[in-house]
This record gives sequence, structure tokens and C-alpha cells, in this order.
Amino acid sequence: METEVVKRLINVDEYYKMAEVGILKPDDHVELIHGEIFQMSPIGSRHAAIVDRLARTLNQLLPDQINIRVQNPIRFDMNNEPEPDISLLKYKADDYASAHPGPADVLALFEVAGSSIRFDREVKAALYATHGIRECWIIDLDNNQIEFFSEPQGDAYTETRVFRPGDEVSIMGRKISVKELLILN
Repeated sequence: METEVVKRLINVDEYYKMAEVGILKPDDHVELIHGEIFQMSPIGSRHAAIVDRLARTLNQLLPDQINIRVQNPIRFDMNNEPEPDISLLKYKADDYASAHPGPADVLALFEVAGSSIRFDREVKAALYATHGIRECWIIDLDNNQIEFFSEPQGDAYTETRVFRPGDEVSIMGRKISVKELLILN
């Protein structure tokens, strides 16, 4: 009798154990998605600059009753712990020191994408929709545009908008220039 080949997935506890024993190194840029470890693309200088600018802009514009995290984990469930570039979270006085935030804590997630654009659109956005994340923003470096996804239903978003230089986006009710966020001269 033959047995079917089955993929062995890992959970968050095993993922952290791999880091603890040195299988995953502190400077490995990896994320646990659907029980698999994905090596993320290196962060280029423009990507880093846009993340920094977005974080700084959001910190200036948004009220103190929102926690803003940069490239830190969100624990969706035992098989999913992505690290979005920016997370807007419900306010928690301890800044989530007691536990990573979960889907119910998330107001919006932002991904900055160059070579990872397909993965961010097809895998991460679907993951975010599945877990009920209300707003997903993808900043597309190659096409100089910002994609906005809302109204999650199943593993997809029913509302999608694309913003280009010259447009303004409204993030949590605050207007921001797309050209300024994309760092276009």
C-alpha cells in the first residue's frame, strides 16, 4: 500500500523553537505563512525609506490612541505570523508587550513591495482578508502606485482602489499625498 506524500507544516511554537536553537538566525528575514517559512526579499533603500516615511507620517497624523508597529509580527493563528511593513493597531498601553497583536487588534496593514508584489497581492492580501483585516495597503514600488483593499470576504477583498502620483489617500481619515509617500521628485 502506498502512502500519499504530505507536506509537514509547522506552527508558531515550532517556528520560535527554530529561532531559539539557531536554525533561524536573528537577521533572517522570514515569515510564517500557512505553516511554511518564507524567505522575504531583501529590503532595498527605497523600500526602507518609504517604510520610514510612512511610519513618521502616520505617527504625526494619527492620534495617540493607535499603536503603530514597523515590521513586527502579527499572530493570526498557530500557523500564520506575518510581519507587515506597517501595522496600525488598536491602542494598548503596554504596546503589546504581553503578546503579539492578533487580527482583532488590527486596524490596517501596509506592505511595501517591489519584487515581492505578486506574493503580497496573491498570498499576503488573501491571508489578511481571510483573517478579517479591514484595510490592506500595498505600496507598489515598480509601478509607483498604492493599492487599497477593503471589505474582506473569504480570502479576498471586495473593494479595491489604485492611487497614483497626483492622488491623495485617506488613511484613518487623514489625507496623505501619494507622490510624497512614494518619494518621487
